[in-house]
Amino acid sequence: MREAISNTSPLLYLYRIGAMDWLASLFTTVWVPSAVVLELQEGQRKGYDVPDPHSYPWIHIVDPTYTPSEWLTLDLGMGELAALALAIENPDRVVLLDDALARRTAEAAGLSVRGTLGALLDAKSGSLTERVAPWLDKLEAAGMWMSPELRRRILALAGEDSAPE
Repeated sequence: MREAISNTSPLLYLYRIGAMDWLASLFTTVWVPSAVVLELQEGQRKGYDVPDPHSYPWIHIVDPTYTPSEWLTLDLGMGELAALALAIENPDRVVLLDDALARRTAEAAGLSVRGTLGALLDAKSGSLTERVAPWLDKLEAAGMWMSPELRRRILALAGEDSAPE
């Protein structure tokens, strides 16, 4: 089974739709850097419903030893930077990112990238859910924006392009 490194948003969105434990079925372990933990704690301090990474035995807090200086000029959050740096040091792990710039940076570095929507597709192919469409609705209700075109692409990849929504 694969191993992963996650930024904040996949954890947050999967938690909010009640699918956080899918990560434990999709990956042996999920590493999150301390910067991600701090972002989640800040969300909790502000009153948001966020996951506590310490509550999941398959999540491990692991920090990178180095962050490429050229990435510091990019418009990325501390959690994204730390997750990317950790992924560079552990390229055999999948890095979970939703932000477009972070994904492009990871792909340019040759990393294997998945996001929240990719996790939904993996959950369907792994028989964790029968349909993706209801989960897309939940993600949108939880605050994830997706264009109608992206939604159509995800449904097509899930084999649900002609399914009623």
